[in-house]
Formats: sequence, structure tokens, C-alpha cells
Amino acid sequence: MRHSSVQGEGAPAPAGDGISGGGPAAPGGTVPQPRNGSGRRAGGGGGRRRTARSGRRRVLRWVASVLALLILGTAAAGYLYYRHLNSNIRSGQRMSGDSGVAKAEADSAGRRPINILMLGSDSRDKPENLDLGGGWDTVGSPARADVQMLIHVSADRKNASVTSVPRDTIVDIPECTDPKTGKKHTAGRATIDQSLGRGGAGCTLATWEKLTNVYIDHWMTIDFSGVVRMADAIGGVDVCVNQNVFDTSEPGSGTGGSGLKLKAGTTRVQGEQALQWLRTRHAFGSDMGRAKAQHMYMNSMMRGLKGQNAFTDLPRLTALAEAATKSLEVSEEIGSVKKLLDLALLVKDVPVNRITMTTIPVLEAPGDKNRLVVNPADAEKMWTMLRKDVALDANGEAAAPEGSPAPSASAAAPSQPPAADPSKIGVQVVNGTGVGAAPVAKRATAIAGQLVSKGFTLAKADSSLTPEKLTVVRYATDAQAAEAQAVAAALGIPATAVQKAAGAARITVVVGADWREGTAFPQQAAPEAGSIPESADALNGTDTSCMDVYGPYRW
Repeated sequence: MRHSSVQGEGAPAPAGDGISGGGPAAPGGTVPQPRNGSGRRAGGGGGRRRTARSGRRRVLRWVASVLALLILGTAAAGYLYYRHLNSNIRSGQRMSGDSGVAKAEADSAGRRPINILMLGSDSRDKPENLDLGGGWDTVGSPARADVQMLIHVSADRKNASVTSVPRDTIVDIPECTDPKTGKKHTAGRATIDQSLGRGGAGCTLATWEKLTNVYIDHWMTIDFSGVVRMADAIGGVDVCVNQNVFDTSEPGSGTGGSGLKLKAGTTRVQGEQALQWLRTRHAFGSDMGRAKAQHMYMNSMMRGLKGQNAFTDLPRLTALAEAATKSLEVSEEIGSVKKLLDLALLVKDVPVNRITMTTIPVLEAPGDKNRLVVNPADAEKMWTMLRKDVALDANGEAAAPEGSPAPSASAAAPSQPPAADPSKIGVQVVNGTGVGAAPVAKRATAIAGQLVSKGFTLAKADSSLTPEKLTVVRYATDAQAAEAQAVAAALGIPATAVQKAAGAARITVVVGADWREGTAFPQQAAPEAGSIPESADALNGTDTSCMDVYGPYRW
């Protein structure tokens, strides 16, 4: 039999053939050991390589298994923590009254402004709140919203504002139903802080919408202990007073006072001291002074968070998320961590100099120096700016010069409602001009006649008087939406004034105080950016001024 020239795997090399077992060629031109059928070098060296490779494979498999375990463990921990944060959140019904205010129209890019109502509750029902705020006599009483701020973020997300209304401002509170008890509270006129006890935050939201004609997307409430928790999570906020301050009991009364005690200059406050700053009223002169101090605090907080990159620093963001979800109660449509984070990120890129803090202009209430009423002219200008999404600051880009190309028709023109036969649309017209002055006689009759001349032959004037600051067109069902838009278009009323309202028995035009004469709706140009009244006490986000302390509370 002829011998194979290839050795079997692992067979010893023939003696004296000059081949070293699988090693490199020896000097003098020795021939390398031939490969076996697998392509590997024969001999003991191949076995050692296989052992090394097998060992490396085992190490790689072990590393891959550990990494997979870590990834799965991290993902599971992240999921569990996400569930934990979600379980912290308390939420409630967005609206418990009826205002009839519709959402603002989207811009050409499909974006809408966002409005959030932030409420500070004075509830003492929790022991920790009682320890922080005193007031044993109010335990069990309906909570009041001592702090009320409307946060507005523009549709293009380039500017933001905060507008406060003092707690003792007398307003119209609509009928509200408490979502927790089902109790109905009749409509009435009272200080705005009482709205919280008449149907929860959803009633306060309805009150604000009725006051401003601004659609409010969400509400958030926070109590005393929540403020302390959030102040600690933020790491403190720098505040400043021009004189030493001690907000102790009101001289001669033995009651009141936040307990705030600071030396003149800048101090970083957190925890209970931050709450004291936000609650101080007597030492800052009035509720208006307190609102200004709160605005200073918020501006300083935003500057601090942006300076610390808190919106992108994961550990800081986690700590803030933990504190926020424990401290806030929110309207149900934002009752998740993701939705709250999305809202927080809306202001992340707003420059500090495009953030404006204001207090709505008010006047002393007739016959009651301890109560306030809204200054109708100045306040209405501010509400108009919010409705039309006009920046309260003047630090944005300049308007396009004259002669610039106009937006394309598809971008600029609002969508037109489907055609409707005017002669088949029933319309009721109501005189609402009696706001701040006597109603103008026969306004409903004049506008109903104008509609008839436009082909709306079923239009009728109603004899009732329903005061409304702004002209609106209301409808009850989705099926009436296009017809209501047609009615508005016939009178030149803007589409944004068309509102769905469950209480509307039919399509109703309420001729408001903004249309006291003529049969053509008066077109008004939008206010210019930054043109807010001086009485709004505006404070820009870059402002680092200090609070003056009322004389009796200096030390």
C-alpha cells in the first residue's frame, strides 16, 4: 500500500526529517510541516492554538452575557423607576366649569402656544403643611389658591411669560361641579383665590378662561411642603433684599408674617426659607409686592437651572423629576412623567432675556380697600397679547421690512369652512355690550338685521342682555361648527372667536363690548411686541434687582 504524504492529526513526525513540530522553518531551508485536511498545521502546536482560541471565545461569551445582563438590568431598573415616578403623580379633571373658550389657531407650521395655570394652595390639611404654614383654624376648610400664575410659551417656543393675578382680585366665578364630591357650586362674584374651593383646580382654570378669553391647556398645583421639596431639589435660589428683613407678626396684631429673616444683599434660600420668601407679603408692602418677589425667585431659578445645565444633566434631572412628581398635582392629560418632561423642555431653549414676568393691572375695589378689581383697559391689552401670541418682551427678531415677500397663500390663509346654505342656519343674536358701561340699545337687533341681509334669514335678536368683553360666536355640537364659522365670516368676526359651548341651545352671536357700534366687526391690529402697560410691573428674566423692605419689617 502506498503511504499518504499527509500525517494523521497529532501523529509524531518521522525522526530525522528536519521538521520542528509545527514551529517556524529552521535555518538551512527546512520544509514547513504540511497542513492536515482542515487547513491547520499538524502537530501539538495546533492543539495549543485551538485551546487559546476556545478560551478567548469563552471570555467573549462571558463578557457578552454580563453586558446583556447589565443592559437588561439597567433597562428593568429604568422601567421600574419610570413606573415609580408615574406612581408619584396625582392628577385631576382639567375643567370643572364652563367658559366656552376655544383653542388658539395653529400657526403655519402647525404649532400652538401652550398655556399652563400654576396654582399655589394654602391647604393646611397635611401635618407637614400645617407645620410650615400655621393656621390651625383653617384645617378642614376649603383650600384657597393664594398664588395664581399663567405660564405662556409662544407657538414658536422663542419666548415665554408668566402673568400673576393677586389673590384678592374680585372676578366672576362660573358654575362649577366638584369632581371629587359631585357638589355643584353656583356662579358668583368673589375673590379669585376662592375658586379652588368651588370645584378644585378645574374651577380656577374655568375662572381664568372666563376672565381672559385665553384657552388654558393644563393646570398644576403645589402646596407648602411641595415648595420646600422642590427648592431643596433645585439646590437653592438666589434672592436679594436692599435692607435687612424680618417678616414677623404684623405690628400690633400678634398674627401673620412668614418668618423670613435675611440680611441685606443676596442670599441663597432653599427649603423652608424659600417658602418664607414666596409667602412674604407684609415686609414687601402688599400682594403686589409679594407677586414681584415671586417673579424674582422664578427668574433667578431659571437662570440657575440654565447655568447648571440641569435640563441635560441626567442626575440633576432625575432628582428634579423625583421632587416634581411628589410635589405637584396636575390636570389628567399631562399625568405622566413623559408629558411633564415634554412640558419642561418647552422652556429649555427660551433665552432668559425672552422670559417676562408680569402682574395683571388692578385697581382698588370700590368701597373695599382690601379688595381689588381688574383694570379693564390695561388688563384687556395684556389678555389680547396672550390671545394673539404677541411676545411681552421686545427682544425678539425685528419684523420683516416693508416690501418683503408675503407668506404664500397656503401658509397664510386660514382653512375655509365647508359651504353652507345661509337660509337654513338658525342664529340667535344677543346684546353683550354692557361691560364697564351701560349696554348699547338695540345692538342685537342691528346685527341680526345685518345677518338677514347676508342671507341668514333665520337670524333673530334675543331680548336678553349677556355682558361679554369680546364678541363671540358659540355653537353646541360638532355638526354646527362649519355653520358657526360661516356666520362669523359673514360678519367679519375672526375664526378664533368661534367657540364650542355645551350650553348653547343654537348658534349664538354675542355682540361684545368690543363692538358697540356699526354693523361691520371692527378689525383691530395686533399689539406690538413688548407694548405691555407700565401698570403690569414687568420684570425681564435678566433682571437681578433687589426687593425693598417696608419700614416696620427692617432690623
